[in-house]
Amino acid sequence: MHKKIYLLIVTVLIARAAAAQTVDVHFNGSVFFDNREYKESLIRSRTYSGTRLALDFGLNLDSANRFIVGVNGLHEFGAKPYFLKVNPVAYFNHTGKRWLFNAGEFPREGLLTDYPRAMLNDTLRYFRPNVEGLLAKYHTRNFNETVWIDWVSRQTDTEREQFLFGFSGKYQPFAKGPFYLSQYFFLLHDAGPAVPIPDDHIRDNGAIQVKLGANFSHKTFLDSLNFEAGGMMSFERERNVSGFKKPTGFVANAYLSYKRFALYDEFYKGEGHSISYGDAYYQYKTYNRLDIIYTPFLYKGITGQFIVSFHQTPFSSGSNQEAFRLSYDLGRKRVAKFKD
Repeated sequence: MHKKIYLLIVTVLIARAAAAQTVDVHFNGSVFFDNREYKESLIRSRTYSGTRLALDFGLNLDSANRFIVGVNGLHEFGAKPYFLKVNPVAYFNHTGKRWLFNAGEFPREGLLTDYPRAMLNDTLRYFRPNVEGLLAKYHTRNFNETVWIDWVSRQTDTEREQFLFGFSGKYQPFAKGPFYLSQYFFLLHDAGPAVPIPDDHIRDNGAIQVKLGANFSHKTFLDSLNFEAGGMMSFERERNVSGFKKPTGFVANAYLSYKRFALYDEFYKGEGHSISYGDAYYQYKTYNRLDIIYTPFLYKGITGQFIVSFHQTPFSSGSNQEAFRLSYDLGRKRVAKFKD
């Protein structure tokens, strides 16, 4: 079904090309090496490494509407054959004064990557770079809200039906004031395959965070200084088996940066969570993570960072993580212009 939809979109794009005002090309990618040395017995230590490249072409119908098609490929270091996993990019994009709307298969980077790791873990950026579904964002000077749906698995005789639904936003009552309120929510709907499995039930799993923040960036000698604190609740159930389990807890985080150095600390205290796409460390009742960040490469369209992370739980204080991430984005470049 996905291949048929992709071919249909390509056909439509070719048919509209003659009427399009411009055609542009966009190239971007990343290199990542993420080594995780965890002491806790319930969390697996492993290393993620690879290169991700993305290339797409946009057919611009006007200044606000365009069709975009391309590919996004992943090569994990040492894997054969190369670029074993290639995801199609194919979507309609509307970018207006107040609204952004995407429909199809489009990059999650910059749209959903601000979600707390407790809810959507950071490996999604490595292995699931695209959202497959719909996303709408409304924004003003003081307020923004994003609503989205991401289809994870299509139902077959053996494959489960799974999709993610969520919304997130931020309200800043005074445009030049430091204080704001942010909220994040998502729900995983996990239904069974078309051929029923005995004693299998529809499962729902999700989480919500609401935080009060204060941004003092550029108000001190630091380049960035930001604090957030609030509450978190997750929910999980098997339909017709149990009601919702709703553990809760307190979350807080702080970020500061000066030139090429930065510190990011996040803290959790409360009941343990089981969130399907969340960071496994939040199953513990107390957790703290400190990231020490150094950015040696910072040029136009290119960012390279070294990150050393220290994880602390009641069961270990020696877990650590070392990562290097290089991202590059050449931006959209016009390659052709058609007459009306």
